Amino acid sequence: MTDLVRVRYRKFDGSAHRDYPARRLADDRHGTWLGVGAGTESIYHGQPSVERIPFVLLVPREVWWTAMFNPPPRTSEVYCDITSPARWDGDHAVDLIDLDLDVVRRRGSGRVELRDEDEFAAHRASFGYPEEVVTPARSAADWLRTALANGTQPFASAFRPFLALVDGLDRGGRAASGRSEA
Repeated sequence: MTDLVRVRYRKFDGSAHRDYPARRLADDRHGTWLGVGAGTESIYHGQPSVERIPFVLLVPREVWWTAMFNPPPRTSEVYCDITSPARWDGDHAVDLIDLDLDVVRRRGSGRVELRDEDEFAAHRASFGYPEEVVTPARSAADWLRTALANGTQPFASAFRPFLALVDGLDRGGRAASGRSEA
């Protein structure tokens, strides 16, 4: 098993969405935990980008979402993308199809919100999302709204040890000798 994992999100039509390297932190009952250090070079909507703040990505098994756990100063403590179930290319890459809907828990207030329903509706029409995609995507969003609000694991505390590790990753996802600047 390799420590470095390439995370590749595409849209339903195959267009690039996000692409970045991450460091495998652990595999447990929740899925695969990946860390991304501040300064990591990435692709966002097909354009070069740099991650300014470190984060942890949880890629669960056989479900229709991923979860990004963020440290302050990000206002979203947890940001979940509704996606196709993850397809692993060996141990070194994971492919996901981003299905527009997002479920977010805000830092401080704990408010949970469903985002981008308009984008989901527009892409459902233009990309032709079949019911076999629409139904589980909406079910995942509903489940996440409840889970983020009531503190279901891994959203209560399981992510915290991994979030503590990610601050020490450098831009290549390697453990750094000091703290990354966020």
